[in-house]
Amino acid sequence: MSETDKTEADSTQDSSSSDSNVAEFSVTEISAALKRTVEDTFGYVRVRGEISGYRGPHSSGHAYFSMKDDRARLEAVIWRGVFSKLKIRPEEGMEVIATGKLTTYPGSSKYQIVIERIEPAGVGALMALLEERRKKLAAEGLFDDARKKPLPFLPKIIGVVTSPTGAVIRDILHRLRDRFPVHVLVWPVRVQGETSGHEVASAIDGFNRFTGDAVPRPDLLIVARGGGSLEDLWGFNDEAVVRAVAASQIPVISAVGHETDWTLIDHVADRRAPTPTGAAEMAVPVRHDLENTVDTLSLRNAQAMRRSLDQQRNGLRALSRAMPSLDALFGLPRQRFDTAAQRLTSALSANTASHRTRLVAAGSHMRPRILALHFSRARDRKVQAALRLGTVMARIVERRREDWKRVGALKPSVLIRQTALARTALDERTARLHRAFAASIDRTRQKLDGQSQLLRLVSYQSVLQRGFALVRDEAGQPVRAASQTTRHQRISLEFADASIAAIVEDGPASEPKPKAKKAAPAKPPGNQGTLF
Repeated sequence: MSETDKTEADSTQDSSSSDSNVAEFSVTEISAALKRTVEDTFGYVRVRGEISGYRGPHSSGHAYFSMKDDRARLEAVIWRGVFSKLKIRPEEGMEVIATGKLTTYPGSSKYQIVIERIEPAGVGALMALLEERRKKLAAEGLFDDARKKPLPFLPKIIGVVTSPTGAVIRDILHRLRDRFPVHVLVWPVRVQGETSGHEVASAIDGFNRFTGDAVPRPDLLIVARGGGSLEDLWGFNDEAVVRAVAASQIPVISAVGHETDWTLIDHVADRRAPTPTGAAEMAVPVRHDLENTVDTLSLRNAQAMRRSLDQQRNGLRALSRAMPSLDALFGLPRQRFDTAAQRLTSALSANTASHRTRLVAAGSHMRPRILALHFSRARDRKVQAALRLGTVMARIVERRREDWKRVGALKPSVLIRQTALARTALDERTARLHRAFAASIDRTRQKLDGQSQLLRLVSYQSVLQRGFALVRDEAGQPVRAASQTTRHQRISLEFADASIAAIVEDGPASEPKPKAKKAAPAKPPGNQGTLF
C-alpha cells in the first residue's frame, strides 16, 4: 500500500467516527418539532396583507387562500366554524388585518396562519371596497332610475324590516299613527353584525313571497336603521341585500342611518329617506290634509254644478224665447198646401187632356190600311235586304278566304303574336263594352226611376192617397163640376183603397138664388182641401 492510500484510509475512518456522534431524526419528528416551535413562538399574531387566490369557501366549508405583500407570501386558512361568524368576508385583492396563530402543515412542509378574526386594514380599505362594489353593481344596471317603481299613494299595509327593540320602529309607528294609521307588519332582523345583511335580504324576499292567504301582502316596504359608523352600517352594503331590493316586486323605501349616511341599499331602493321618520312621511299622506282637500273639491264641485245648471237654464230660456210659435212654423207649409190643392184640379184636367191627345195620335196610326201599308213596306225592305245579304255574304266569304290565304302564308310565331294582340284588343273592347253597357243601364235605370217618380206625382192615385175622391157617372166618365149632376143620379166615388156607389139627393137649382155671404168651407181633418 502506498503512502497516499494510507492517508485516504485514515481520513475515511476519522469521518465515520465523527458522524456517529450526531443524533438521527425521522421526518415526522422533525415536522413535529418545527410545528411546536412555530406555534410556541407565534401563538397569537396579527398579520397585515393583501388577500390573493381567494375562490370562496371550499365544499367542506373551510376557506383557503394566501396573504401577500410586495416581498413575501403566507398561506392562510379559515375553518368553517370561524368563517360563518366573520363580520367581513374575505374578497380577492382586499387588504386586511388577520388575527390568528401560525402553524405548519407537515403534509407539504409549509407554514400557514389559521385566521380567527379578519378586519379591513382601516376605513380607507372599507371605502375602497365599498366603491368597488358600488361600481360593479352599477355596471349591472341595478341603480338605474328606469327600473325604480313608483310608491303607492295610499298603501293599506306597510312592511317594516328593522330591529323590533330599537327606537326606529317606535318612531315609524308614531309618525304613521299621526299622519294616516295603516296596518304595519314588522319583520324583526339584526341591523348590525355579521348576519345582518343575510337577515335583511331574507326579510325582503320573505315579504315578496307572501300570497295574501294567511298573512296579507304589504303594498310598501321600509328598510330602516338608526345612525352609526361605517362598520355598523356595513350589513346594508352587502351584495345580497342590494340584489334582494332590486328583485323586490314591492316598492322599497331605504331609511338607513342619518341624512349624511349613504349605503348601497340607498342607491338601489325605489326611494331614499333621510331618516326613518322621513320614510314614514313618504309612505303615507296626512289624513287631515286629504280630508280638507276632499271637502274643498266637494265644495268646488257643488259650486260648479250650480253654475253649470244656471248657465244651461239661462240658455234654455233664451232658446225658448227665440223659438217661433207653432202657427209661425206651420203657417207657410199650410199655405203652400192650400195653393197646391187649388192647382190640383186644373193640373189633373190638363194631364188627362194631354194623355187623351197622345192616345188619339197613337190610335190614328193603328188603322188597318195604315198597318197594311206598313207591313207591305216592311216586306219590301226584307226582300231587298235578303238580296243584298246574299251579295254581301259572298263578298265576306271571298274576303275571309283571301284573309286565310294571307294568314296561311305567315310564320307560326307571327300568327301567335297577332293572335295575342287580337286577343288583347278583344279583351279591351269587351271590357269597354261591359263598362259602357253597365253605364247605359245605370243611366236608363235613373231615367226610368225619375219618370216613375214623376208619374207617381202627377197620377190621380197619388191624389187619392192624400184623402181625395174621384167622382164618376154611370158611364164611368169623371164628373168635374156639380152642374154636371142631376137629382137621383147614380154616381161612384173612387177612393185610394176601393170604390163605392152613391146617389145624388139634391141637384143644382134651376133658378139662381139671391146671393148670400159665403161661409168658409169646413176643412177636413189633416188640414186638407176639397174638390167640391
